[in-house]
Amino acid sequence: MQIASSSTSFSCRWKYDVFLSFRGEDTRKSFIDHLYKAFNQKGLHVFRDDKELERGKSISPELLHAIEESRSAVVVFSKNYASSTWCLDELVQIVHCKNIKVFPVFYNVDPSVVRKQTGEFEEAFVKHEKTFREDIRKVQTWRTALTEVANLSGFDLKDGYEAQFIEDILKEISSNLCFPKYTSVEGLVGIHSRLKKLEKFISLESHDVRMIGICGMGGIGKTTIARVAYDLISCKFEGSSFLANVREISEKSDLVSLQKMLLSQILHMKKDDINVYDDFDGISMIRSRLGCKKVLIVIDDVNNPEQIEKLAGMHDWFGMGSRIIITSRIKSLLTSHGVDEVYKVGELNDDDALKLFSSKAFKKPQPSESFRELSKCVIQYASGLPLALKVLGCFLCGREVHIWKDALQRLKRDCKKEILDVLQISFDGLEESEKKIFLDIACFFNGRGRSYVTRILESCGFFPNIGIDILIDKSLIIHNGYKLWMHDLLQQMGQQIVKRECLEEPGKRSRLWMETDIHHVLTKNTGTEKVEGMMLNLSTKEIHCHPKAFSKLINLRLLKLCNVQFSEDLDYISNKLRILDWRGYPLKSLPPNLQLDKIIELKMYQSRIEQMPQEIKPFNNLESIDFKDCVYLIKIPNLKKVYLEGCKMFVRFTHLYWFTKRLLFLVCLVVRVLQLFQTRFIWNP
Repeated sequence: MQIASSSTSFSCRWKYDVFLSFRGEDTRKSFIDHLYKAFNQKGLHVFRDDKELERGKSISPELLHAIEESRSAVVVFSKNYASSTWCLDELVQIVHCKNIKVFPVFYNVDPSVVRKQTGEFEEAFVKHEKTFREDIRKVQTWRTALTEVANLSGFDLKDGYEAQFIEDILKEISSNLCFPKYTSVEGLVGIHSRLKKLEKFISLESHDVRMIGICGMGGIGKTTIARVAYDLISCKFEGSSFLANVREISEKSDLVSLQKMLLSQILHMKKDDINVYDDFDGISMIRSRLGCKKVLIVIDDVNNPEQIEKLAGMHDWFGMGSRIIITSRIKSLLTSHGVDEVYKVGELNDDDALKLFSSKAFKKPQPSESFRELSKCVIQYASGLPLALKVLGCFLCGREVHIWKDALQRLKRDCKKEILDVLQISFDGLEESEKKIFLDIACFFNGRGRSYVTRILESCGFFPNIGIDILIDKSLIIHNGYKLWMHDLLQQMGQQIVKRECLEEPGKRSRLWMETDIHHVLTKNTGTEKVEGMMLNLSTKEIHCHPKAFSKLINLRLLKLCNVQFSEDLDYISNKLRILDWRGYPLKSLPPNLQLDKIIELKMYQSRIEQMPQEIKPFNNLESIDFKDCVYLIKIPNLKKVYLEGCKMFVRFTHLYWFTKRLLFLVCLVVRVLQLFQTRFIWNP
């Protein structure tokens, strides 16, 4: 059974939960009737062939289909079972159907009698061999089927009470049957293509033990994929367990509770009956009880290596053919544990995203014409994240067009809490330096080259080489080989984290990137020591800066401005600057006491600056200056890279310098030539 293909027909593949095979004249009006009633009361759909019809020589097509469409078969062996060729043919078909789970029931007959065909069964086969002497292979097929089924673990009445016997049968079969949560996957948009990718990693046809990781950012659909795959294939295993929300459960209790849950689900025992005293005791019990079982285990939402180590430590903990599926936002957690394959879940494409959103917002695959463009705006905003599409679809469902427009405007400023809560789980698990790197990228450096960002953040002491790798590993950023990218909603989450540092006053936040906030801080002089970065790419209006606007920004390390004017000279800029990028800087010079020994990047494009301060400390880290179109510039320090296009005053000064230098060289050359000539003349008159 292939996962992807079976998902399309899963709801109709099984018509019955149980197929009852029995000898009618022995049990139909007694034991089978009671058993059938008990199954129905439990909610199981049972096929019982109790029609009083004249039976032909071969099994009917109706019964063949019923067997194929059943998830399990209960074969009730009674004293006269073997005397019925119809029952024996039925048994052969059950044995040949590989997708059915068989439970033998020995009703007033010893299992060894069925297994070895002795007693009443021997008498029946003596008659069969006479009747079918020209087709003795048919009789042998019946014998083989009886032996095979009788060797299975089943139920033996012996001298017990029928009521208790039926209760035991019902309990065991109910716990062994796989009851999928998703009887249909039609509402799960994009699931078929995702299951198809996962299918090749799971490789059901392989008999080895395989561990498969599923990773991706929060809300991308890891749990849904794992859950659907689990429901589709769990019946192929001797036991199965789905451990949901492992991270959350681990935070509230120890791993022993999860170990007990795992054992309880697979062994069909009550948790209270499982004697596990600590996590090492749990490991021993998992290895000893599951080492010979073919099991399917899903460990969902792992964020700590210990969780995997103590729930599914090694391949040899489980029987051959077992599959362990682990979902996590952290790829290295999976690879370091030694999983065989890792499936990284990507965003939905635009077509699937529109279908998913429409299914929640309109209860149909496509939006109506009046909402089509607005729906496309939502799709663009969600950027293929299933969680966002579902939340927004439910939120906008049934609302009018003008409400949609207002909601979209608000979403650009404030993301829905249900989405942020899921996304922020990964951020909360970061170290402080990693959080700073994430927020810097979210606010300032999304889409910039990795080497450039690394160089800036390294000068800030954030250890970006390892920090950026951790963010990539936790699916918080993407590195495409050159640039660093962040999902739009993750970027919005990062920016809202900064905004929540102080909702009322932007001057008390660590990072400023919005024109209105920067305008407020610079004109009202509300900045504080909290501000570490202020970067504005373009300004639509001129900002008339307060003379003391930078006096309180003592921890400012990243500064990028344009179109800012002063009424008087600037007397202070932070000495902690790593970036100073000021387009159209309006003054002739920088503050005289400015120390730029930590600066990496200095750009003064189209500024009025004439020269750098004389008292400035050495540029220990600065690699390049961009003074493009600084028409008044006449003096700069020596650097690796200098961009001087359009610097007319500096170019004139430079030409004069080089002319003087070359003239001096020419004079010295002439003098030397004359000296040589004079020496030659005296030596050889």
